Amino acid sequence: MDEPMLADLERLVRCESPSSNVSALHRCADVLAEIGAERLGAAPVRSEAGGKPVLWFGTDDPAVLLLGHLDTVHPLGTLAEVPYRLAGGRVYGPGVFDMKAGLVQALHAMAGAEHRDRAALLVTSDEELGSPDSRPVIEAAARRTGAVLVLEASSEGRLKTARKGVSDYHVLFSGRAAHAGLEPDKGANACVALAHAVLAIVDLADPLAGTTVTPTVASAGTTSNTVPDQASLLVDVRAATIAEQERVDKAMRALTSPVPGVGIELRGGINRPPLEPEASARLFALARQVAVELGSPLLEGAHVGGGSDGNITAGLGVDTLDGLGAVGDGAHTRHEWADVAALVERTRLVSRLVDRIVSGARS
Repeated sequence: MDEPMLADLERLVRCESPSSNVSALHRCADVLAEIGAERLGAAPVRSEAGGKPVLWFGTDDPAVLLLGHLDTVHPLGTLAEVPYRLAGGRVYGPGVFDMKAGLVQALHAMAGAEHRDRAALLVTSDEELGSPDSRPVIEAAARRTGAVLVLEASSEGRLKTARKGVSDYHVLFSGRAAHAGLEPDKGANACVALAHAVLAIVDLADPLAGTTVTPTVASAGTTSNTVPDQASLLVDVRAATIAEQERVDKAMRALTSPVPGVGIELRGGINRPPLEPEASARLFALARQVAVELGSPLLEGAHVGGGSDGNITAGLGVDTLDGLGAVGDGAHTRHEWADVAALVERTRLVSRLVDRIVSGARS
């Protein structure tokens, strides 16, 4: 058990940082900046994206970029109900798995790397929202490096060698209200148009290609005796290739209403491109070699449906390996946990991997 690492993790978890609370995010960034200054001997460069904190630790010209996020999905007050605790070789608390443990591991890995002078850590604060404001910051950082290591968490220790791309849509229906009992024929029912759209959208999925198209949140109408003149639908799309994302996007933009008098407005689109296996292949092979050198179990890879900021860097053609953070389970739940022993093991792996990447870049 690494006492300094656990002490740092406790400090970070005890400072809540929901994505939607800017003040809380800045408070937590203060804590992380203090930890980073203690471990690396220098304060981070601090900036903002959309008013939310962005921290940069390390060199301006990194051969390898470590990537993480400060925000969590848990609202303020969760810590009082789900306190930080150690039990049975696990550490619990809101955000400990996704991904505050990964941030602590990143700082300790940089501190232990021989070539830390060629490494940097970028920490943003809106990843759980899809990185709407920090995306340009991430892209600019990725273009300055040759390799990205994402310290997101991993279930059962599997590295994320591929992630599906993510698209989000908001479909708005505008019709015409009328009395549902007296003259429904004078209305244009937005709810009926929504129902037709749901069935058409579901048919866009392609299970063989791994493409999921899921209507998630729907609403229509105001009262039980009025023809709905407004309706709304949210749609989640996950695809393994950019070609599939583009196919679905084209079809979504071609949606029409079969209900006379109801118009459709589409908002949203492709949010994160896929992290395809080719983007992680070189770094994954290197990580497996390093794990063997350290006497660790052979690393396994996994293709997952969830997206991360690693999708953004991979979409730029930069070698990207994800899932190097905490080993545990329960992301986005109140029972999330991280394996204590794996904190140290993964930190050693990342530290050695940084050195190998830098050495390779210099040769």
